[in-house]
Amino acid sequence: MSFTVEDAPWWTRATVYQIYPRSFADSDGDGIGDLRGIIEHLDHLSALGVDVVWLSPIYRSPQDDNGYDISDYQDVDPSFGTLADLDELIARLHERGIKLVMDLVVNHTSDEHPWFVASRSSVDDPKRDWYWWRPPRDGMELGQPGAEPTNWHSFFSGGSWEPDPATGEYYLHLFSVKQPDLNWENPEVRQAVYAMMRWWLDRGVDGFRMDVINLISKDTSLPDGAVVAGIWGDGSPHYVDGPRVHEFLQEMHREVFAGRDAQLLTVGETPGVTLEEALKYTDPARAEVDMVFQFEHVGLDHGPGGKFDPRPLKLTDLKATFGRWQAGLAHTGWNSLYWDNHDQPRVVSRFGDDGVYRRESAKALATLLHLHRGTPYVYQGEELGMTNAHFARFDQYRDIESIRHVAEARTLGTATDEQLLAGLAWMSRDNARTPVQWDAGPQAGFTTGTPWLAVNPNHVQINAEAERADPDSVFHHYRRLIELRHRDATVALGEFRMLLPEDEQVYAFTRTLDDDALLVVVNVSGESRAVDLGADWPLVDGGWGELVLGTHPEQGGEPTVLRPWEARVVRAVRSGH
Repeated sequence: MSFTVEDAPWWTRATVYQIYPRSFADSDGDGIGDLRGIIEHLDHLSALGVDVVWLSPIYRSPQDDNGYDISDYQDVDPSFGTLADLDELIARLHERGIKLVMDLVVNHTSDEHPWFVASRSSVDDPKRDWYWWRPPRDGMELGQPGAEPTNWHSFFSGGSWEPDPATGEYYLHLFSVKQPDLNWENPEVRQAVYAMMRWWLDRGVDGFRMDVINLISKDTSLPDGAVVAGIWGDGSPHYVDGPRVHEFLQEMHREVFAGRDAQLLTVGETPGVTLEEALKYTDPARAEVDMVFQFEHVGLDHGPGGKFDPRPLKLTDLKATFGRWQAGLAHTGWNSLYWDNHDQPRVVSRFGDDGVYRRESAKALATLLHLHRGTPYVYQGEELGMTNAHFARFDQYRDIESIRHVAEARTLGTATDEQLLAGLAWMSRDNARTPVQWDAGPQAGFTTGTPWLAVNPNHVQINAEAERADPDSVFHHYRRLIELRHRDATVALGEFRMLLPEDEQVYAFTRTLDDDALLVVVNVSGESRAVDLGADWPLVDGGWGELVLGTHPEQGGEPTVLRPWEARVVRAVRSGH
C-alpha cells in the first residue's frame, strides 16, 4: 500500500534527532553527559524543530560498550542520573510536542545482568536456557583452539564464543565478551522482554529503536561459517534475518504495541538486511516495525579489508543504492534516512569536504538526504556541521570496536600502525562520539571537568552558539529542511524518480504528488557544474522553476549552473499558476 495525505502516519512528516547521552551535555562536571544536561538544552531541539528524540541507552550498565551492555533494563545508570530525571525529560519533551524513543537492546545483555549471572551459575539453573550455551566440540577441551561450538567471528573482532570454566561450556556473544546473546527461542525470555517494554510505554516512552533486532533469531543447528579472518568464519548467514525473526517481531507487536501503535514509532536496526526482507519488516499489513535502518549506503566506501580500509565513495554507487531502496519501498513499507549516528563517522568529513567547503557540503548532503522519501534522522552535532575527530594517536581512542580492531590487526599482521591510524581517523565510531560543541569556550561548553573523550579543537569555529546566531548556518539549513517536510506533502509522500543516474558529480531527482512536482539537484563536488536535465525537467524562461530551498543565500549567475556543493529544491512552474 502507498500512504495518502489522508491516511499517512504522523512519522512520515517527522524528523528524529538522536542523542548519544554520554557526549551530549554534562551537567555535573564529571566529564560524562547526563540526563540533566539534555534537559538544559531542550530549547536547542525546539529551535531545530525536531519531532522525536531517540535516546541511546541510559540503562544501568558496566559501560563495556558505552551502555549497549545492559545490566538492568528498568533503571537508569547513575552516570546519567535517575529515573526521576528521565521522567522529567519525558515530561519536558512532551510539553514541547516532542516524543521520546528509547534504545531497545535485547539481542544481548551485559554479563552482569542478573539473568546471566543466574544462567552461568549452574547448568541446572532455571535461566540456563535464557542464553546460548554449548559444550566444546566433540573430543576437544574447553579453551582449546578450535574447540568453540562454531567458528563465528565476533563483530568486535576475535571469536564469538567465550569459555566458562565454572560450568565447562561456552556462551555466545556476537559482540563484546561482556554482551552474551539472549536465547529468543525460549518463550520466557520473550515474555520478560515484552513485559519490560510495556513498563516503559506505560511510563510515557513513545516507542523504540531496536538495536540489531534482525539478529535475535539464530539457526539452532549453529553451522560454521566461511572463514574470513584467521580461524574465524562469517556466521551471518545463520543469524542475520534468522528463521524466526518475523514471527518474533509479530509476536512483539501483538504483546506490546497493539492498540496504541498509532502514536508510537518503532524502527529496527537491521545490519545486513536485504530489500526483500525489509519489505517484510515494514509492510504495515504484517505488523512488525514502522521502518528499518539498512546499511548498504554506509558500506559503499568500505574497501576489501572492511570498514577500516576505506575507499572513495562513487556517487553512482550511492545513487544505485538509494534509488533501489526508494523504488523498492515505494508502495509497501517505509525508508529511514540517515548519514550519521553513534556508529558512523561524520558525514561532512566522510562524503563531504570538512575544509574549504565544510558549510556548503554539510548543507548539500543534508538537502540530498532529507528530500528523499522516508523519515530523516539527525545525529547530535550533525546539524552544526561537526567533523571527524582527526585523532592522531592510538591512546586518544576509547571505542571498543576500534581498540579490538587494532589488537587483532597487529596479531594477524594485516596492517601497519600507520595504516591502522589512517583507518581509525576515517572510520572509528569515536568520530561521532566527541562531545557536542555548544560554544567556543573551554571544553566547548560540554563540561566544566575533563571530558571522557577529547573535544574537537575546531569547536572554537564550529559550535551551536555561533550556528544559531548565523542565519546562513548549517543549523538553520537543517531547521528549514525539517520545516519543509512538515508543511509540504510532496516532500513527505511524493513519488521518487532518479535523474542523471550515471553522473559522478550531480545528484538529481524529482518528487511528485498529484499535479505538484519538485526537483532536487545537488552538486556533490568542489567544482562548478552546468546541469542539463533535458526532457526530464524542461526549462521555463531559462530556469528550472521556483526556488523552494537552496544552500546558498543568493542566486548564482547562470540559472542552471551549480556552484561548488550547491543544492537547490525547485518547484515546477505550471501553466496558469
